[in-house]
Amino acid sequence: MNTFVHLHVHSHYSILDGMSSIDQLVDKAMKTGMPAIALTDHGSMFGIKEFYNYVKKKNVPVYENISLLQKQLNKDELSDIQKDEIHKNIETEKRKLFKPIIGCETYVAHRSRFSKESQEDRSGYHLILLAKNKTGYRNLCKLISLAWIEGMYYRPRIDHEILEKYSEGLIASSACLGGEIHKKIESGNLEEAEKAVLWYKKVFGDDFYLELQRHKTDKPGGDTSTYEKQTLQNVELIKLARKTNTKLIATNDVHFVEEEHAEGHERLICLSTGKDMDDPTRLRYTKQEWLKTPQQMQEIFSDIPEALENTLEIAQKVEFYDIDSAPMMPTFKIPEEFADENQYRSRYTEAMLREEFGKGFDRLGGMDKVIRIKLEADYLRNLTFEGAKERYGENLDPELEERINFELNVIKTMGFPGYFLIVQDFIAAARNMGVAVGPGRGSAAGSVVAYCLKITDIDPLKYDLLFERFLNPDRISMPDIDVDFDDDGRNEVLRWVTEKYGKDRVAHIITFGTMAAKSAIKDVARVQKLPLSEAERLTKLIPDKLPDTPDGKKMKVNLSNCFKFVPELEIARNSSDENLSSTLRYAEMLEGTVRQTGVHACGIIIGADDLTKFVPLSTAEDKDTKEEILVTQYEGSVIEEVGLIKMDFLGLKTLSIIKDTLENIRKSKNIEVDLDKIPLDDPETYQLFSKGQTVGTFQFESAGMQKHLQALQPTQIEDLIAMNALYRPGPMQYIPQYINRKHGLEKIEYPFPIMEKRLKETYGITIYQEQVMLLSVDLAGFTRAEADELRKAMGKKLTGKMQALKEKFIAGCQKNGYGPLEKLEQIWSDWVEFSNYAFNKSHATCYSYLAYRTAYLKAHYPSEFMAANLSRNKDDIDEVSKFMDECRNMGINVLGPDVNESDFTFSVNEKNDIRFGLGGIKGVGENAVMAIVNERHAHGKFKNIFDFVERVNLTACNKRAIESLAIAGAFDGLNDIKREQFFVENGKGETVIESLIRYGNKYQADRLMSQNTLFGDMNSIEINKPEIPYAPAWAPLNRLNRERELIGMFLSAHPLDQFEFEMNYICNTSTGQLKDLTSLKGKQLKIGGLVTNIRHSVSKAGKPYGVFTLEDYDGSYEFVLYGNNYIEFQKYMIKDMFVFIQAIVQEKYADSKYRKNTDIGGEQELELKIQKIDFFSDIKDKFVNNLKINIPLQQLTEDTVEMLSKIILGNKGNVNVYIQVQDQNSFNKINFFARQHRVDINPKVYRMLKTAKSEGILDFDVN
Repeated sequence: MNTFVHLHVHSHYSILDGMSSIDQLVDKAMKTGMPAIALTDHGSMFGIKEFYNYVKKKNVPVYENISLLQKQLNKDELSDIQKDEIHKNIETEKRKLFKPIIGCETYVAHRSRFSKESQEDRSGYHLILLAKNKTGYRNLCKLISLAWIEGMYYRPRIDHEILEKYSEGLIASSACLGGEIHKKIESGNLEEAEKAVLWYKKVFGDDFYLELQRHKTDKPGGDTSTYEKQTLQNVELIKLARKTNTKLIATNDVHFVEEEHAEGHERLICLSTGKDMDDPTRLRYTKQEWLKTPQQMQEIFSDIPEALENTLEIAQKVEFYDIDSAPMMPTFKIPEEFADENQYRSRYTEAMLREEFGKGFDRLGGMDKVIRIKLEADYLRNLTFEGAKERYGENLDPELEERINFELNVIKTMGFPGYFLIVQDFIAAARNMGVAVGPGRGSAAGSVVAYCLKITDIDPLKYDLLFERFLNPDRISMPDIDVDFDDDGRNEVLRWVTEKYGKDRVAHIITFGTMAAKSAIKDVARVQKLPLSEAERLTKLIPDKLPDTPDGKKMKVNLSNCFKFVPELEIARNSSDENLSSTLRYAEMLEGTVRQTGVHACGIIIGADDLTKFVPLSTAEDKDTKEEILVTQYEGSVIEEVGLIKMDFLGLKTLSIIKDTLENIRKSKNIEVDLDKIPLDDPETYQLFSKGQTVGTFQFESAGMQKHLQALQPTQIEDLIAMNALYRPGPMQYIPQYINRKHGLEKIEYPFPIMEKRLKETYGITIYQEQVMLLSVDLAGFTRAEADELRKAMGKKLTGKMQALKEKFIAGCQKNGYGPLEKLEQIWSDWVEFSNYAFNKSHATCYSYLAYRTAYLKAHYPSEFMAANLSRNKDDIDEVSKFMDECRNMGINVLGPDVNESDFTFSVNEKNDIRFGLGGIKGVGENAVMAIVNERHAHGKFKNIFDFVERVNLTACNKRAIESLAIAGAFDGLNDIKREQFFVENGKGETVIESLIRYGNKYQADRLMSQNTLFGDMNSIEINKPEIPYAPAWAPLNRLNRERELIGMFLSAHPLDQFEFEMNYICNTSTGQLKDLTSLKGKQLKIGGLVTNIRHSVSKAGKPYGVFTLEDYDGSYEFVLYGNNYIEFQKYMIKDMFVFIQAIVQEKYADSKYRKNTDIGGEQELELKIQKIDFFSDIKDKFVNNLKINIPLQQLTEDTVEMLSKIILGNKGNVNVYIQVQDQNSFNKINFFARQHRVDINPKVYRMLKTAKSEGILDFDVN
């Protein structure tokens, strides 16, 4: 018998307070016989949609039974008795339905929700609100949204005003000890408590209840004061209930599901409050907050049975209602000159529209909805055909018209013309604002309508692209068009959309971050004070992946599975060390708990009305603009189910780089490049791809991709599309076959001739999803809908669906005369294998098109392109180092900042050199930069330092800015002062900077005064210029370090330049390569660099260790020295010391009894083991014994001989010299050995050899 329903329940969406998962709550409630359960998280409805969906899923079998019984009622031969019996069975089944009660434990402001001054405003009285019907749900959404939007002050708060306004359809209860009535009883103010009861009864009537809780605890460490307060308050609550005729309910303040979860919950509260478990002041719960069974609640409240029964009364008051909705499209304003709805109502009858829309008429909502869709569809048709003429010319091909009409009809009958109108509208607005828009993304590029509307820039007919949603008209789902904008412009477009549709109709989408296995271990270890080293050991035992399940699915990497597959973890979990074992036990409990909320990077909701009418909203701070933004409380995977339209506005850095490059070209060369008009067969661009010179080229810059491009030698955009699809998703085993077939080294074969049409462009290899879909139509006669089902089944690996489609495919092929069966089986088997990597051709085409544009710019405007890349990556030192290296490889000089050439960001000068931007110097703000640049543009370059301070606004460009400019070398181009001189004192006891600023201010003030007099004459202004004393030059390393502090890198030179020979010819590994130890396993590494940071410390075990950072041309890497390594090598831990490290990459603990099991998923944990460290200055003599010089006979001129004589005779040393002369025509060789002479490869010799090598005169190597 049903006797109780929990109505005060917190899930883990009460973030860092509750730890119950939705499924566990519902499953236990159903298992223990409860007919319903409420979800009442603190101040939010974050978990409501998941809660609703999970209960709906659990009710599916019951609804199926009801549906079957209702079908039986339709039989004609049934007697009345039989019908009555079926009706009874239906009612019996309905009683089996489990009811989700949607609610929230709200915070009611002590004063007004707008009061945000005093201590009492920081919280609010607790109040449980439950939605008993759809109206109540909408009012609850409104209240919770207003709590965040208007009432947020430490917590989201409502108040009496809006509670009264939006009370319809809601049930309220007085909540826990934090409730308004409870607090007034606790303070002894019984009269005010009674007034509060009467106010709530006035607002909610019989739908207001007083809550009783009894959390008596016998648990060690559980809080006992709560029960004492509850006992005292319950006496007064019962009295108030009798006096005011208010009903009582019994609740348990649920925060976790099972009794044994209490200790895990204690640790969660420590995480929330920043306390440790051994802190006597930490917040404690009673440990009674689990989801108790009805029987347990009966025992606790056996003396007040009515309080239990009333929970059933509330559950019965709550209706079954649907919170989901069909898509609610925002209204796109159609120009009045085209038509309006009234005109369409008079023009079209219901019968006419029923005939036009068919089955979709009723599905779309009848006459009122369809008339609007018809209007939008016709306007969309008008825009599409206007665009088609612009894209394809005045005379449209019949096949093209047929495709456009088909797409438009599908859009119309699905009810989505408004969607396309909105997307094309904001994309057009973006372009008008100068925002860069991507050529397309994903399958939307397969739509001809999207191309005609300029939503995309890829012709889908030219590249045989499909928009799979148009293949299946029965698949009613939103088109989901993702749009790329340049990083800066994305926010401008969002602002435009918000202004057009209204701030209350546009919101971002929430995300939820949960505790993964490693973070759960670290969090629990921290509050339990498990030693850090032990916590790190445990987390490193978590593998990146586990073996696949028997049915081929990926096994989830969670602690439960890890205990089964990682013996060390299982041993630790069962350890006799209680702190160690309990860390893993409680981490397993907390794993998966929601830890924080975030904002989806690109998802945006545009509503048809005020969004708070459909979904609860919260607020967040925009990370870029710092403005408050609205955020849905339901995540993106379910937001469309409630009828809201989701669009993805993505910021793409590549578009920003392209935009910056075009601006650089305009500034440096006064050329306007229109990328829409560049040729797609440009030889220089394909030569760049063929040479693998793709650093900075979108999607094609990895080392692996460069290697394949060099083998492929692409000559057309189709090659790039194929390589993009082959390389990125993963069917890389087909790349050599594709390359060989392109170059005629392997025969191209097709299982059936009909397949050539679809596979010819990819040399007989299936690469794209679209090819499989089209081939299924060609071979097996699949319909468009079936082809789309095949795509979906492959993508989602739906085994049952794939088997059914296989049978249909085989049967269809045989029916069409294709065989034998073995060949058909092989085709299907290949497709199944292909499905592991299946890539959408539309997506590959869009991104290859974008890649081509970046490569074109790099090939034709290299300096401008590289300057844009440096500007957009200036805060990422590794990326900057990469692009600096590429500039060196391309022969482009990257020069330091200069007040006479630099702009705010990296720019290109008249010599095609790149100049560092003044805005990249620390301490130089935008105002200072603009003051310098604007003055230079207005009145020419600065002649000297005095001219600079006489002309530049010294309020904007203040002392700190000038100091930073000087140290960074921005004044080095002026001939009257060196950077060291700015900081010396003159005869008056002030620094030169101070004297210059005082002089400049005086000069500018006198000039202004002179301009304001009738007979003003600037030539008459005579102010003595301050003296600039001599200053000794800074030491090179000191100079470079100070420069780097301000611009983030070594730019004018690098400290390692003195060891350039050693870096290039002795070292074999850079710090950048150390980020991927897997590729270096077993290799003897030689690494050189500069020690830039050191730290000596002691572990918790009392053992000393050291950490030092080594920097080279490629970046930096942090080395840790433990044990004997620290003892042996700590003498090299000296800042600004040049060192040479010999090391090896090996399996972690390879020489230790603690060696980790590496069988899980084939993964190995690797470590870098240092074997030896030397001072860099000593290594040349140790490693270089022989110099080998190779000279082509054709280059053996008198000048070459004279240069070699200078090297050998003028630089005596200990290195043997071997010379080989080779005739390039006959390949004959002559070897020489300089027996009488040995050489010293000093910097001068190295420069001569390096120059000769770069000029093709010789080649050389050492050993």
